[in-house]
Amino acid sequence: MSIMNTLSNLWDQTAFMNLEWGNYVMIVVALVFLYLAIRHGFEPLLLVPIAFGMLLVNIYPDIMADPYVDAMGIEHAGGLLHYFFILDEWSILPSLIFMGVGAMTDFGPLIANPKSFILGAAAQLGIYSAYFLAILLGFNGKAAAAISIIGGADGPTSIFLAGKLGQTNLMGPIAVAAYSYMSLVPIIQPPIMKLLTTEKERKIKMEQLRPVSKLEKILFPIVITIVVCMILPTTAPLVGMLMLGNLFRESGVVKQLTETASNALMYIVVILLGTSVGASTSAEAFLNVDTLKIVALGLVAFAVGTAGGVLFGKVMCKLSGGKINPLIGSAGVSAVPMAARVSQKVGAEADPTNFLLMHAMGPNVAGVIGTAVAAGTFMAVFGV
Repeated sequence: MSIMNTLSNLWDQTAFMNLEWGNYVMIVVALVFLYLAIRHGFEPLLLVPIAFGMLLVNIYPDIMADPYVDAMGIEHAGGLLHYFFILDEWSILPSLIFMGVGAMTDFGPLIANPKSFILGAAAQLGIYSAYFLAILLGFNGKAAAAISIIGGADGPTSIFLAGKLGQTNLMGPIAVAAYSYMSLVPIIQPPIMKLLTTEKERKIKMEQLRPVSKLEKILFPIVITIVVCMILPTTAPLVGMLMLGNLFRESGVVKQLTETASNALMYIVVILLGTSVGASTSAEAFLNVDTLKIVALGLVAFAVGTAGGVLFGKVMCKLSGGKINPLIGSAGVSAVPMAARVSQKVGAEADPTNFLLMHAMGPNVAGVIGTAVAAGTFMAVFGV
């Protein structure tokens, strides 16, 4: 009898006895994400930890449990990934990601061609269009703002703004949508780019960028930090960390900090952020109508942002007498450097001798700054 009770207790404790149909759906979604990441290489650094966090929380929901005090007054710790997720809510991990991006990125193309700022700004059209569309779909102002940042194809900023605006209940769907669309940049963008440009425009070869001096590269992060943060102080955690990482890189006197920020620290943060974001997608939180709306709004925002960058690239092409390839405008979304690589790829398909990567990096970096500014603008509007 004791053996039977033991076996019965063991069976009752298995996940099979505690999961609902929604958990199984999310487990399948997690497996699909893992397949896309491992088999097809869709941004595995992002999708593998996100998908595995999704898998864990839907098999063992308590891994995200809040700490609590029982009836006997005994304190119980929360689940492992609960503490990772707190770092998202406090904006620590998104800000550290920005520092790593800054340490890894050469801002030279943006400095050499300041017009890229305009293309980066044009690509933010997706954010503001999604904001008003979200309002029409019934979301309140803060929720709409948090959702709309998906249009910048910037996962860390999406998480940062959702936390700052108190939309932690939507953080999981928003973050997963943002990172999913970042991963799918090579699939989503090319059809839009080809639809809005002619083959002649795609074949345009741009002049080589001018050399950028070391002094310019050192001054750039300092000046941008002062100007942007004086106008929108709420952007300091993102823009400040982005520029600090870049100053590490360009100053040339803190090689160890540059290497740490761009390698070890960056990848540690990606693990913590990815698994915690994935773990926020329990079936209860994810399988609802609002999530479907968020995923749809994110796609619309991303598509409109891509189109906005390309269309403004066409305008600049006309104004420059055909010297600017409109394809680089699509890189104005802030998925660095994926969007710039897509611009290069689509241009090379039209003319294999065309090299647009460095030109596209200008709008790409400008898009990172632009998305952070958009987030800061929303925080200012809502008095956060």
